Amino acid sequence: MQKQIKYYENKLAFEMDSSDLYQAFESSSDYIAIDTRQAFGFEKEHIPTAINIPHKEMTKENTQHLDKSKIYVCYCDGIGCNASTKGALNMTKLGFKVKELIGGIEWWKFDGYATEGSAPSDGSQFKCSC
Repeated sequence: MQKQIKYYENKLAFEMDSSDLYQAFESSSDYIAIDTRQAFGFEKEHIPTAINIPHKEMTKENTQHLDKSKIYVCYCDGIGCNASTKGALNMTKLGFKVKELIGGIEWWKFDGYATEGSAPSDGSQFKCSC
């Protein structure tokens, strides 16, 4: 049973769902969402306040402006995409504290949260605490 407990504790240490992220945004300025998709996907629709760094373009040079004291939550399209996993791995290798958003932007919208961009979705808005 201890192995199972450790497994689930580890899983929760590195993943969060959209409700967790929404609550984190509401209560803290320590969380920053990173859209790990290509720019055209981000421009069409993204989680409010998210920044776009495609996983294929994550380097020491283009992440040096980011605050390493923050927690970066990587996301992509959803279950059928692994750009968030690749982005989380890259950001971790670059020395950042990282979590991965389960279900990506699709589950964010499914859970009723708003998006921004050229084709935004209505939903619950959060107030940025930064």
